[in-house]
Amino acid sequence: MLLSSRRVRAAVLAAAAACVLAAAPPPPTPAGIGDRLFPHLGNPGYDVLAYDIGFTYQGDNSKPMEAVTTIDARVTGWLEHINLDFARGTVRGVDVNGQQAEFASADEDLVITPPRPVYPGEELRITVRHTSDPRAGDDGGWVRTTDGLVMANQADAAHRVFPCNDHPSDKAMFTIRVDAPQEYTVVANGLEAGRTRTGARAVSTYRTEHPMATELAQVSIGRSAVVRHEGPHGLPLRDVVPAADRERLARWLRRTPAEISWMEKQVGPYPFETYGVLIAGADTGFELETQTLSLFERSLFVRPGFPEWYVDSVMVHELAHHWFGDSVSPRAWSDLWLNEGHATWYEALYAQEHGNRSMETRMREAYRQSDGWRAAGGPPAAPKPPASGQKISIFRPVVYDGSALVLYALRQEIGVRSFGEVERRWVGEHRDGTATTADFVGLASEVTGRDLGPFLKEWLYGTKTPPMPGHPDWHAAAPVAERVPAPRP
Repeated sequence: MLLSSRRVRAAVLAAAAACVLAAAPPPPTPAGIGDRLFPHLGNPGYDVLAYDIGFTYQGDNSKPMEAVTTIDARVTGWLEHINLDFARGTVRGVDVNGQQAEFASADEDLVITPPRPVYPGEELRITVRHTSDPRAGDDGGWVRTTDGLVMANQADAAHRVFPCNDHPSDKAMFTIRVDAPQEYTVVANGLEAGRTRTGARAVSTYRTEHPMATELAQVSIGRSAVVRHEGPHGLPLRDVVPAADRERLARWLRRTPAEISWMEKQVGPYPFETYGVLIAGADTGFELETQTLSLFERSLFVRPGFPEWYVDSVMVHELAHHWFGDSVSPRAWSDLWLNEGHATWYEALYAQEHGNRSMETRMREAYRQSDGWRAAGGPPAAPKPPASGQKISIFRPVVYDGSALVLYALRQEIGVRSFGEVERRWVGEHRDGTATTADFVGLASEVTGRDLGPFLKEWLYGTKTPPMPGHPDWHAAAPVAERVPAPRP
């Protein structure tokens, strides 16, 4: 049967429209790896091997910066779409393995559709041209200082600076480049790999020699002085301070080599290629263990009223994180107690040895408050999820002194020698990797030759604080309404 040409064209167009409707892809959706505390963070199907991030800074914190992030990854599962965590920026374009790719935003995810699906074992190079906005909010990312910018990405804010797989379980190597007016000093994680000048601008490049979690990325841009000196075994140290404060802060910077030596006596060699103290003119309410370059508020060192032993112990807290949290990172955010409990433990031990502040007295007070902390924030290894819009609220007293108390109980139970062996083997066997609470319990059991699971289960997951070995006279107070102090990651 023959149809008129008009009717044929109409039929063809109708069929084509039906096909388009049938083939219309579903809207982009955010992904996540199902972390109990941050279920939408991280993305399945690939393992990031390296980031190469470039920022162009014009000396103006009131406007977004142009940026390019290149991600090298290995595919671990069949992917029709590739999700990256990214928010607070405009995406200009995306390439996958050199070919232009489609992209869309879904909540705080950048959803990329490559020209074809990718399969397990394939190598990926994803290049995202985007902006990075220094007009910081209260949820982390860039922090504006009196003379520039620094980063504060813990726990979930790296993706507010650059596209990434924003979860500590996926560590990667980093190269960071910053193009800025040459009067600005730029320092980032790792070692400087070059600085080139063109006219009135300079491009500074830094590279890490060890894998790093996204939350630990750091870039300092400011009118700063870099103080270079040497640590134990020739370790290169570089501190970054406001240029006007270089002499005023010098006495604090001189403490670092001895503090590193002290930590090495406790747990073994410093695990990275360099270390330094970054003192920023900003009021953050916390200090932060950004890898190889710990971030501190200027006020910690210049405000009257802070005892010297206290400032020293805070410096040791962030330094200790480079073993516990940076080198050995948490597999999930519920393992946060392994970071903060250990950093608090060595902070308290240093204060006892160098400031005559009794560890036992501090732990007894922590025991008294422990039931209240558990009621308010959950047990150490099963903290309550963050309050809505307050992601930093996972950093509660129970993961600081409440978790150091777990370590005190373990040392009371197994003895000083076995406890020391657990600590040294923990940072040695899991160096540059991630680990879980179960891994720690297993190692402690292996070292002591006994199953410590039942003992530590009560301490880590119980809603009530167990009896303290060796201290039957210690008692926990009834829980009261918690007053949460300013967090100190």
